[in-house]
Amino acid sequence: MRIEQDIKLDFKDVLIRPKRSTLTSRSEVDISRDFIFPHSRKTYRGIPIIAANMDTTGTFEMARALSRYELSAALHKHYGETELLDFFAARPVNGAVFYSMGITAPDFDKFRRVMEKLERAGGAIENVCIDVANGYTKAFIRFIHKFRAEFPSITLMAGNVVTGEMTEELILDGVDIVKVGIGPGSVCTTRKMAGVGYPQLSAIIECADAAHGLRGLICADGGCASPGDLAKAFGAGADFVMLGGMFAGHDECASEVVEVDGERKMLFYGMSSREAMNRHAGGIAKYRASEGKEVLIDCRGPVENTLRDILGGVRSACTYVGAKTLKELSKRTTFVRVTQQLNEVFGAS
Repeated sequence: MRIEQDIKLDFKDVLIRPKRSTLTSRSEVDISRDFIFPHSRKTYRGIPIIAANMDTTGTFEMARALSRYELSAALHKHYGETELLDFFAARPVNGAVFYSMGITAPDFDKFRRVMEKLERAGGAIENVCIDVANGYTKAFIRFIHKFRAEFPSITLMAGNVVTGEMTEELILDGVDIVKVGIGPGSVCTTRKMAGVGYPQLSAIIECADAAHGLRGLICADGGCASPGDLAKAFGAGADFVMLGGMFAGHDECASEVVEVDGERKMLFYGMSSREAMNRHAGGIAKYRASEGKEVLIDCRGPVENTLRDILGGVRSACTYVGAKTLKELSKRTTFVRVTQQLNEVFGAS
């Protein structure tokens, strides 16, 4: 047993300190980014925000809606082959779209079949997200090696991990974007059920430092509940930010709508919840427990309404520190700890 004494921080533990700025308007801020991925050598330009590959938010409709604003989406992995073929063959979006998959043999076989059929039709999948809850297993690393050997030109996002050394290993093993986050999601209960996790802001800072030293990239996955949290994630060094709860409840989501006391609500749940496993795995296996929860959230209309708040908030953060581009934000960010001050005021231990 070992205890780490270093302070680890979440989004709620800090604020961004304002600095002198020559910017006169939020309209002067460019929040798009340009990347060349280290392994696929593909190029990217867009606003680096990605809809999470949950079955409620990682939908074709969400991908199309976000692409109009140069944002991206990671599709959920439960679409059928015919649906995926029709979507990717039509080339319907401008932003990056990630095909999502697990690490089982059926997952890989399904992807091979879709790729072969797309290639015969003159299409292709350019981005893949390999998604597991625990990115520290040998099975996960073996799968990364296997995938990269067979598909060297695909841009690969994979995770999830929360430490610098594992981020470095994944990049050296062929991953372009390391997905960072264990337990911070609003409908994830891994920290409660397993006692495992890592404060998300510190995870981003440490993993970004490790990735950037190898010219790799990271995607902060989970924990953002407001536009200010996205600003903190980008300020901490995240190259991409993935959102689930903030995109939930919109018209583009594949969610059931129910009426509660005369108000329309949508069901939102974690992908390790009882609801998700009942839908996609025939129930919870005897050897495991649910690590997600189900909640009802207000119906929020088209996602474009929320996008204005998200993008406006990030632009506003940039103006407060004088960052004319999103790339500059991490260079101009100084975090101020606030939780320690509150503990001192209220006598919390």
